[in-house]
Amino acid sequence: MKDIVIIGAGVSGTCIARELSRYAAHICVLEKGDDVASGTSKANSGVIHSGFDAKPGTLMAELNVEGNKLMWERAKELNFPVKQNGALVVCTDPDERDHLDVLLDQAYKNGVPGVRILERDEVLKMEPNLTDKTVAALYAPTGGVISPFGLAIAMGENANVNGVDFQFETEVTNIYPIEGGYHLDTNKGPIETKAIINAAGVYADVFHNMVSEKKIHITARKGEYLLFDKAIGHIFTASVFPLPGKMGKGILTAPTIDGNLYVGPTANDVDDKEGVNTTQEILDLLVDKAETAHLCKIKLPLNRIITSFSGLRAHEDHHEFIVEEVADAPNFFDAAGIESPGLTSSPAIGVRMAKIVSKKMELKEKDNFISTRKGITHFRDLSEEEKQAKIAENPAYGQIICRCEMITEGEILDAIHRPLGARSMDAIKRRTRAGMGRCQAGFCTPKTMEILAREWGVPMTSITKKGGKSKMLVGYTKEI
Repeated sequence: MKDIVIIGAGVSGTCIARELSRYAAHICVLEKGDDVASGTSKANSGVIHSGFDAKPGTLMAELNVEGNKLMWERAKELNFPVKQNGALVVCTDPDERDHLDVLLDQAYKNGVPGVRILERDEVLKMEPNLTDKTVAALYAPTGGVISPFGLAIAMGENANVNGVDFQFETEVTNIYPIEGGYHLDTNKGPIETKAIINAAGVYADVFHNMVSEKKIHITARKGEYLLFDKAIGHIFTASVFPLPGKMGKGILTAPTIDGNLYVGPTANDVDDKEGVNTTQEILDLLVDKAETAHLCKIKLPLNRIITSFSGLRAHEDHHEFIVEEVADAPNFFDAAGIESPGLTSSPAIGVRMAKIVSKKMELKEKDNFISTRKGITHFRDLSEEEKQAKIAENPAYGQIICRCEMITEGEILDAIHRPLGARSMDAIKRRTRAGMGRCQAGFCTPKTMEILAREWGVPMTSITKKGGKSKMLVGYTKEI
């Protein structure tokens, strides 16, 4: 019997796993995808929120502010990229100017440092490409940007090095209590455990409701995006938000951690918890926002769009995080309803859950916990001297595989052979950015597949996009 099973390897699940790996316990993470961050966590805005827009007094507000502070510490410990670029909430209607004061008051109550209101001239000096309709803006200097899957990979790798097992492509189908814990049915056989942590994103209500009479309900809230290439990533420095609406923070225009620019997300509730398809109607809306210079005084060039995508938020009916032991299900712990600002809050969710679980289960801390991790060395970021030294050390770094992002074979090999090594094309992409450039994997796919097949000792026909049945090839041309 395992001590703890964590369901879900998104940012919440991996952060919880990392914090619990400080303790002497047999911990296992079950993930139905083929990699960490393959569900809700893989597609979002990548914004580190300051915490001014969460309702004061809520757990969401508390963990947002705590998570923001922790994020910078964890980035140093675990070597994942973050950038403090600040956030602006822009008012374009003089009649709505007082809404900025409401947000400023919330920021004070939530303990967000440095937040202030900037008048038109100061805002435009900071962001000269903002719309001429700008009246004023709320400025939060502690806002930032991050790769959501970069965070999950770092946390997951560190947890794994500290003894946490990860079982991918393992889907939980049923849970019921047994003496001393719980029985889980999965597609790969039964598992018994003393405790369960439910970090299953949009499916967290499904698992909660299997063991508790007090039901919760989570709606999948779809957000769609347009992603532009790096040629226009300089248009804004800060993450630029409109005044928020009842469905969320609104459609923003912001840079990514890697220098792209995006417009999104939208917010539409859907019944399908796997419904990450993009829709023409919504894409037309986003294109209209780009063409009509939404928040920006210039039209965004549509020929610079490199892709569109969508993600799902786990919207709990009360719009509040649930991070606690379930009252009528001993040793079953929820990390549920983790929607925006869930990414920012995830390091704090990990700390909070680890405290709750370790106290309840009387876990003892390890003497040999490894708190640091070294990420993949990106060849493009090295100096010329460093590049030559890297190639001399390993000639694979002299072979460019992805020309758009300048990713080398050495980086792909590192992604495959490090803890939680990549086994699919999407897993390679998340770790290295191979395939994320302007051509969207048009040129680097065959060579990346060859490397994956060679290193895992499998035929190319078994290589998948994202595990499961998502095979890239069906056979060889002369056999068909």
